[in-house]
Parts: sequence; structure tokens; C-alpha cells
Amino acid sequence: MNTTQLIAALSLPLLASCSGFFTEEVPKSETAAAMSLHSLKVDSLDAGPVDLAQYQGAVVLVVNVASECGFTPQYKGLEALEQELSAKGFHVLGFPSDEFGGQEPGEAAEIRKFCSEQYSVSFPMFAKSITKPGPNQSPLFTFLSGATGKAPGWNFCKYLVGKDGKAVAFYD
Repeated sequence: MNTTQLIAALSLPLLASCSGFFTEEVPKSETAAAMSLHSLKVDSLDAGPVDLAQYQGAVVLVVNVASECGFTPQYKGLEALEQELSAKGFHVLGFPSDEFGGQEPGEAAEIRKFCSEQYSVSFPMFAKSITKPGPNQSPLFTFLSGATGKAPGWNFCKYLVGKDGKAVAFYD
């Protein structure tokens, strides 16, 4: 067994123990479960409001992102998903968040520039969002966390939303 294989084998239990570490459990909401992503409007990163009804019939992965996080290289994989699957009705939607370690400090133009220059991000990016539960949580993340019973506890948490606009799963 070489050094790389040994490190990988020893890392598996550590990675498995992190599952759920970046998740905040919240009460499920019957109201949120009855809602649809398609009933919401959000602000884009560098333009006006976007009606999420345009994603009706598509599977969507909603991700809270940050430019200065250890998980930021996930942009590469998210962009690959968008490139490979968008023609088949799958889309990644990025929502910058500065709540976890202040790791998204920039303004919209800075975020766009970073995502474009560093990771060639072409998937839709939206205005900074409050993902943590509370009175200022964005309506999108209120819906998603209420429907799944889970809220992001860090950057790059993901919600899978089905073609019908219902939240299907949460991945930390």
C-alpha cells in the first residue's frame, strides 16, 4: 500500500464522522412542505428579480456558496454538473452567503469576477442570502430548511429540488 492509499484509507472514518457536522436541524414545516420553489422570486447577483418558476420541470441544486472557504474549489464540480446536465434539465443555482466565517465579504461585482475568473462559473448566481434560521432568513432558505428539516451550518450545503419544485434532499 502506497502513502496515498494509506492516507485515503485512514481519512474515510474521519470524513464519515463529519457527515451532519455542517447541518443545523430545524423543525419541519407543513407550510414549507406544501410550497414550491417555483412560487418564489429572488434577486440575481447582478440584475433584478428572478422568478424561479422558470425552473419548472427542471431538477435544481441550490447551493450556499462563498469565495473564501476551504470548500470553494467545489465551484469546479458544480460548474461541471451544470455543463454536463443543463441540456437534460438539471441546473445549479448559487446563493452567496457571508454568515459562516465571513467567507463571502465581497460585493456583487467582486463575487461575479471571482467566480468567472477563478472557476468559469456559468450557472446562475444570486444576491447574498441569509441561510441561517431566524427572522432575517431569506424566504428561499426558509422554504428549503422548513421542507427538509435541515439548514446550512456552513458554506456549500446543497438542496436538491425536484421538477415539481419540492425539496427532495439536503446535503452538507
